[in-house]
Amino acid sequence: MTYSLSRASMVLGTALIVAAPMAQADLAVRFIEGAPKDRFQIENTGACAVTSGLVRLDLATSDGKLIFDVTDRGAGVEVFQPFELVQGQSAVTDAPAVVDGQSVVELGIKSLAPGDIIAFTIDVDDTVGQREITVSGSEIAGATASYVRGAERFTADFDERARTTVPLSVC
Repeated sequence: MTYSLSRASMVLGTALIVAAPMAQADLAVRFIEGAPKDRFQIENTGACAVTSGLVRLDLATSDGKLIFDVTDRGAGVEVFQPFELVQGQSAVTDAPAVVDGQSVVELGIKSLAPGDIIAFTIDVDDTVGQREITVSGSEIAGATASYVRGAERFTADFDERARTTVPLSVC
């Protein structure tokens, strides 16, 4: 009888461990339209640090065919703003060199603890709308945010609220 009870306890304990939720690392990404600067915010909303990877924001697939406008001459219109890392500098390996008219930005991540934020400002213009200097949430819909670490790649699309969450593997 003691053996049965111990065996049952082991089976129940194993089942509880298997059923327990695994700690997850997630990246919540927001685009915030602003004047004169637009802002991207990347927050680790998960339970563990995000380390040694690359965050990639790709606007090419957005409904507004968005581009980065970083110089007074080139593909953008009117107001321009260069890339400026404004929060989480210590979490990033290097600030990327952004060329006027490009649609992709990549940030190397050293380590981003749970709750920490990386934010940068830049000017984003649409190339198919009527107000090219103002980007609405529906215009960024379809753009992607990715996290790449080695052979792993996790990607999610922005929605009409200019937000996405990239679910990463378990910690």
